[in-house]
Amino acid sequence: MTDAVPAMFNMAQYCIGRAALERPDHPALLVYNVPDASDAVETWGFRDIERAVLQFAAGLSGMGLKPGDRVAIRLGNSSRSALIFFGAIAGGFIALPLSDLLTPCELRFLLEDSGATLIATSEPLPDDAVPTGVRVLSAADVEELFWDRATGTYCGTPSAYADTDANDPAFLIYTSGTTAAPKGVLHAHRSAWGRRPMYQGWYGIGPNDRMLHAGSFNWTYTLGAGLTDPWANGSTAIVYTGEKKPALWPGLIKATGATLFAAVPGVYRQMLKYADPAPSDFGALRHGLVAGETLTPGLFDDWQRASGRLLYEALGMSEISTYISTGPSVPRRAGAIGKAQAGRRVTILPIDGGTEPVPSGQEGLIAVHRTDAGLMLGYWNRTREDTDVMRGDWFTGGDLGSIDDDGYITHLGRANELLNAGGYRVSPLEVEAVLAAAPGVTEVACTEIETPGGARIIAAFIVASRGMTPTPEMIKSYASGRLAAYKCPRHIVLIDALPRTANGKIKRSALAAFAAIVNAR
Repeated sequence: MTDAVPAMFNMAQYCIGRAALERPDHPALLVYNVPDASDAVETWGFRDIERAVLQFAAGLSGMGLKPGDRVAIRLGNSSRSALIFFGAIAGGFIALPLSDLLTPCELRFLLEDSGATLIATSEPLPDDAVPTGVRVLSAADVEELFWDRATGTYCGTPSAYADTDANDPAFLIYTSGTTAAPKGVLHAHRSAWGRRPMYQGWYGIGPNDRMLHAGSFNWTYTLGAGLTDPWANGSTAIVYTGEKKPALWPGLIKATGATLFAAVPGVYRQMLKYADPAPSDFGALRHGLVAGETLTPGLFDDWQRASGRLLYEALGMSEISTYISTGPSVPRRAGAIGKAQAGRRVTILPIDGGTEPVPSGQEGLIAVHRTDAGLMLGYWNRTREDTDVMRGDWFTGGDLGSIDDDGYITHLGRANELLNAGGYRVSPLEVEAVLAAAPGVTEVACTEIETPGGARIIAAFIVASRGMTPTPEMIKSYASGRLAAYKCPRHIVLIDALPRTANGKIKRSALAAFAAIVNAR
């Protein structure tokens, strides 16, 4: 990221336009709907992708949309979702990817808060989900407006890429963050340029790679690693639209010829548990990529033993995507996330305030310099929160960490997730890392709960390994020899599966509901 972002910069043109000129027939997007298919149900070259994207841009303009209007997209993991996302950006509009799993109440809030002009949806929406004035395009409407069934191509005259400034808004992503209501994270066109440090700092990607991502298109992780970055490198993005059972991933990786695979840690753990894979099951895969939440230490070794491939980790957030990682040129160091990607300015600031970095090895808030091209423009209509996350020239997103003399950064959890055990601050990640290595434990998550007497204690929720049943006494005994007494969980709950969000992250807030187990005893 040593090169400055061009002043006039369109994200869609950067990702698609160059490859359309240099390798027009190279596969840009492959869509599969069954895990063992030898052939894709859709194959798009870069020339085809560019034409479709620019026709979508022209179509949106023809419907009366103006630059800066928000275009909501609720089309699942489909080619149409990807095309409208980049079509909106190509035309100078603001793309707003949304989950298919939103309730009508949640959807209405996001459409109202964003001021969306239009929503393209794969399924009919109830009237109470759509505010007055928002135009609804069904999947059939999208086909009728933009698709010529006779020729099997997109119809209409393509537009040119809009002349956008690098700092013009390109897309809006809603994240739950630390607030009660979701908040919009607004990204500029320059955000695609700001992702350049990831290419070799994490992926090791080249023009002939094939990237398969396990996530959904309403998430920055998937939109970035699964679509934006492969296209910006002239390589192939793979989309899977079928049912995502854990056991199918090795076969899908092999059948699609994926050379890179990206997912959250939970997908890798479930894959190892339910697929029982061997190295020969992964075909052309070079290595795995993982982000979204902190890994348990044993996952690296378990994955390498089963797959014969390395796993490269990254830390990121919706506000900047990934910015600390390991990769082919940055070997993993036990306990650390990795290093700041080349060209990024990252430091550790005092938790309680100030802009002077803390000494090596000391805990603090991980901070990114405001000049990073990948950093968001700000929170949508939330000026106060924009101020709260800035300290002088540094953005602090709430991640805690420390940095060693070699530049390796250890992630110590989220500032808002710290547990309070007897007056001591305890990171749940530290406790989870220890318990994950206990015999018979496959997954673990910790949170703070309240006892009937009003005391706040640490509780650990354990998913047992197949065929094993560790007892609470066994877990407590294991922890007592490896953690200070105040860090040891006082309550152990064995559960079948950890609650997770639609994107696979552990849903810590849901664990609090298990407090009833304590109160009932």
